[in-house]
Amino acid sequence: MPKPAQPTSETNAIQLRDAKAGSPLMSAAPLDESDLARLAWLLEELPEPAQPLELSALDGYLCGVLLQPRRPAPAEWLSYVTDIEGRAVASDAQLMELHALVQRRFAEVDQAIGQRQWFDPWVMAPAAAGATDEAEHNDAGEPADPDQPDNSHIGAAVLPWITGFACAMENFPELMAMTDLALVEPLALLFLHFDADDLEDAEALLAMIKTLEPPTDLTEAVQDIVRALMLIADVSRPLQAAAQTAPGSAPRSAAGAAPGARRGKAGAPRQAHTRTPAGRGKPRR
Repeated sequence: MPKPAQPTSETNAIQLRDAKAGSPLMSAAPLDESDLARLAWLLEELPEPAQPLELSALDGYLCGVLLQPRRPAPAEWLSYVTDIEGRAVASDAQLMELHALVQRRFAEVDQAIGQRQWFDPWVMAPAAAGATDEAEHNDAGEPADPDQPDNSHIGAAVLPWITGFACAMENFPELMAMTDLALVEPLALLFLHFDADDLEDAEALLAMIKTLEPPTDLTEAVQDIVRALMLIADVSRPLQAAAQTAPGSAPRSAAGAAPGARRGKAGAPRQAHTRTPAGRGKPRR
């Protein structure tokens, strides 16, 4: 991927100032395709031994941070964006553009969750060729039973995002420490994409997962992610009563009208976010 043009030092200074201050102006500037490609490149170019989150995992991680009952300070969570172990991998000057882009996405999702509005998670659809190959063969490499639908490509697409969310839960455990039973179903909707062996000591989640019907396509899986996030926010980031019952207006919620309803959706169905920017960074092992 050709190296994008470097921003001026003045632009960098403004981005870093706004990132540190959490400027509300940033919430009006969602990342576009060129921003996504630039962010992916910046993550990929971090010096060894950095193990940065790739774009999909980064998005899940940001959502996990935003749903904490106590908002971690930027200094607490930004280090895990550039290295999964939280190590210092570069100077502030080197990271200012990367952090500014991440903070813009953080502000965008923060606003959507705070207003219970739909947003597009960065779930990357698998390449068509790879998805076709997975559908035609089972895990043993043998031809799949044509009468049994193979939805393994759904898990392959969603798992990086869920892994990023789990990273936030590991580093900031306050949400998972909450005992509100209303959290069990939405967390199960997310973690059903993990193997059961990866959910040891989570009996309530495993029991709930067994009752859930897995999504049948990627669009439904993405809708489930957004709905689960909004249901979690109802517990960890409850709306003010006045905002929920404002006269003359109905609250807009991506979670659906009934908290216990399966796959409730507000508004028109949304398509899965399928951006695949060139040079998408992956954690280096």
